[in-house]
Amino acid sequence: MPHEVTMPQLGMAQDAGKIVSWLKAPGDKVAKGDALFEVETDKATMEVEAQASGFLTHVTAREGEDVPVGQAIARISDSADAADAGPEGRTATESPAPDTLPEGREITMPQLGMAQDSGVLVGWLVELGAKVGADDLLFEVETDKATMEVPAGVGGYLAATLAQAGDTVPVGHAVAVISASKPDAPVARGLVAAGPMPDAAPPSEATKEDTSIANPTPPAQAATAPAPQPTGGRILASPKLRRVALEKGLDLARLVQAGHPQPYHMRDLEVLKNLPTQASAPQAAMSVQTIRLEAECAQDGFAPFAIWAAGARGLSDADALLAGLAGASLGRAATVAIDRFGASRAYNVPAGRNLSAVAPSDAAPDLRVRDLRMSALSALSLGAEAIPVLTLLPKGAGLALVMECAPDQLAPDQAIALLSEFAGRMRDPLRHLL
Repeated sequence: MPHEVTMPQLGMAQDAGKIVSWLKAPGDKVAKGDALFEVETDKATMEVEAQASGFLTHVTAREGEDVPVGQAIARISDSADAADAGPEGRTATESPAPDTLPEGREITMPQLGMAQDSGVLVGWLVELGAKVGADDLLFEVETDKATMEVPAGVGGYLAATLAQAGDTVPVGHAVAVISASKPDAPVARGLVAAGPMPDAAPPSEATKEDTSIANPTPPAQAATAPAPQPTGGRILASPKLRRVALEKGLDLARLVQAGHPQPYHMRDLEVLKNLPTQASAPQAAMSVQTIRLEAECAQDGFAPFAIWAAGARGLSDADALLAGLAGASLGRAATVAIDRFGASRAYNVPAGRNLSAVAPSDAAPDLRVRDLRMSALSALSLGAEAIPVLTLLPKGAGLALVMECAPDQLAPDQAIALLSEFAGRMRDPLRHLL
């Protein structure tokens, strides 16, 4: 089945990207994961991977061309001689006809990772018809990696919501319209689809039909309306509630068992705390115990260090440098994995400070570094994994670092020492060489 190639959204403020170069020619055979083209934004230049296997056809964007986020630029077809019928539209989730919606700026589902093709809308954070600022948080979205709050990106009035809590929305698909003037009749509708999505319950009649709302439902009444319940065990909850519940050893699944409507926000914390104690609660709390530490670097010293190391020392693999700094922070020889946008590379880091000795490895990693510096995430709380995890997040001109591990992986003093050492090396990598 043909797969449409679109311009990805690599940051929340990005609305277009420039095609630097095509790494595959029309008619070339490509495999899923192959580097397909290079794109430049105001933040960085990076390679974009193919999300399907087949043949590259229907290339409509030229090198040097600026392309809006979500616009189709090529197709991966079943054969190299596929008929040139133009980029294939997403008819299953086509936005409603423009003349039925208020005029304004369309807000789309962001792409938070290269392997992400959709996100679940957890809930709206702004009342329909209300005024919103460009930096105000507009809605929450959940992917297979994390849950995050998405800012509006433009000021105005929330004139239309085109997806509702629980809807799985394709990347680049419109989820809202923000108008310059206050709308007379705000519009609320669920995601339009040709049929129910896999493993999802059939949409209700209310979500199949467009509904124009002249007087939005007051929050007090909206809270009593039944919310869509996710399938497949997914729990729709705000990032802050997930973090606080984890810190307090509270299990959000108990809200689901009690029939409390989703999505969950901080106001539901008291409901969760007051639920009757269950016999299995202590075991549940023990299963989610996590050591979680945070640190900040006012300046990101690693990026200029990587440029210097490549020119002065010939160390051109930035991931190997990052693995070397993380491994040295452990204080022993280790295998360190570097994760970025779903791809993972492991490196053997010998004891000491010799970054030239860091080499690719196929061994199981002892430590994972999740590099999210190019993402729009500002915070996360994923809990303990099979090995300790260090996560890098953007924070102004600097970095935010999060350390998560289980108590049986690192003792608290070891976790503190690891994060402290790594933060120091990321702030001033040259100290590693002294």
